[in-house]
Amino acid sequence: MLLHSSIPARHVAAPPFTPNSKTNRTHFHFSNFSSFKPPKCSLSAVSEAPHFELSTHNNKKPFPAEVSRTIMELATVGTLSALTKEGHEGSSSPLAIGVRFAVDPHEGTPFFFLNPTFPFSPQTPSSLHVQLNQSGLRTPQCTLQGTLTKPQDLSVTKRLVSLWGKRFGEEVDQDLMYIVAVDRVLQLEDFQEDGEWISSLDYKNAQPDPLRQFAEKLVSEINTNNMEDIIRFCNVYVDLDFQVLEAKMIWVDRLGFDMRLLSTQKGIFEVRIPFPREVTDEKGAKSTFNCMSQLAWEVERNFQPLDFEKVKQLKHIKS
Repeated sequence: MLLHSSIPARHVAAPPFTPNSKTNRTHFHFSNFSSFKPPKCSLSAVSEAPHFELSTHNNKKPFPAEVSRTIMELATVGTLSALTKEGHEGSSSPLAIGVRFAVDPHEGTPFFFLNPTFPFSPQTPSSLHVQLNQSGLRTPQCTLQGTLTKPQDLSVTKRLVSLWGKRFGEEVDQDLMYIVAVDRVLQLEDFQEDGEWISSLDYKNAQPDPLRQFAEKLVSEINTNNMEDIIRFCNVYVDLDFQVLEAKMIWVDRLGFDMRLLSTQKGIFEVRIPFPREVTDEKGAKSTFNCMSQLAWEVERNFQPLDFEKVKQLKHIKS
């Protein structure tokens, strides 16, 4: 795998998605490479709720609050549910509509603009359900429960209107702005998974993943051009007792990446492969993938570096 970054490396063509012949690899040299130890991961079948157990005790997955903040930052549409005053015989009844929304980056509060004809009123219990498709293989989602209300601070309103204009490129009537004051959040890794409740404080204090803006592009690039490396990741970094027929990367974040594996004998699995260290930007992610790919290639072939002697004779040049 060779992903473009600023580290010195020779460019080689990426292998096709379904390789028909052996691919020669160009050797790259990275500092402190021998200190990197490949982590071993255990698998979980996708027919059950995934449980990732790593050989280390450190946290190797973003916390649910971080995942929820990332979903809210990347998504632009959701389902708003609230009570209306137009129920049977004057009683309140629930109504759900699709809305475009943006997020206040300070605390993750979602805001949107509602058509005045909708029978919603401020200070109404409500929820906003948001999903994020990841490589067509997984759909993490979060549901924010709270109160449908209007911003009370005019300066906050103006700031949010400005954010909306930058994101969607349109002018809006600030009098039609609503927010969901978040009380708690339900976060799910995928459909039919067990959810986890997150407190309002944890959600507001969490930070969205720093790789979120280019994660989808990076995953697509790897899945399209580097199937041989993905299979090698499975064989080297995962403790397997079966042959992987096909593998595909699902998503990448600051702590590692998730993969979907297919075995003809045992079915479909998901696995979490952690990075050797946290990455915080695109350059770091690509460099880490290159290092992990090179190490996996060496481990697979039982490659041993050649011994060498340092040159001791130097010729001094007089100035």
